[in-house]
Amino acid sequence: MHVQDWLDGIPPVAVYLMVGLVVGVESLGIPLPGEIVLMTAALLSSQGHVSPWIVGACAILGAVVGDSIGYAIGHKGGRPLLDWLGRRFPSHFSPGNIATAERSFQRWGMWAVFFGRFVALLRIFAGPLAGVLKMPYYKFLIANALGGIVWAGGITAIIYYVGIVAEPWLTRFGYVGLGIAVLFGIGSFLYVRRRAAKAQAELEAKAEPEVVVTSSGE
Repeated sequence: MHVQDWLDGIPPVAVYLMVGLVVGVESLGIPLPGEIVLMTAALLSSQGHVSPWIVGACAILGAVVGDSIGYAIGHKGGRPLLDWLGRRFPSHFSPGNIATAERSFQRWGMWAVFFGRFVALLRIFAGPLAGVLKMPYYKFLIANALGGIVWAGGITAIIYYVGIVAEPWLTRFGYVGLGIAVLFGIGSFLYVRRRAAKAQAELEAKAEPEVVVTSSGE
């Protein structure tokens, strides 16, 4: 079966539901490949199988609702929730990862929620940890909504236009073209995200307080 025939058999509603569900559950605090699912759906939209506007809207809705539910759970569960998550998902909710996320929240406040949307680890932590730390919900919601819009809209737009450019390859080479387009799209986005993460790390380094060392004889 040609890749085009296989793609034509996927119901658009199933794609929209998958995007919203996976992104929402990931934002809730459960490690899932929300970014990869969104990229795949955005690539499908570039081929006309689904609407890029609806894909982006479903991702935004899933991100905002999922994070808000995670916030409510974290607000109610408190520290014991983080302990439980650490036992359940030790590779993601280890004490070291939690401490790193907490430092980001203490330093950046509500904007840690915004920037966290672009970092896989913080994307999982943002909702529950903001609730545990008792961040005011209106601040959380503003940063959450802005981050969801920029993150979901940005990924959808980038991969959509990459797919448009790759259309001749998809038509000519089938699955090989699809694989190349996916890898190129993921690589492009990871490059942009890496540059953003590097810029944020440089800002954090500049914000570190200088330690003044004095001799004991003074």
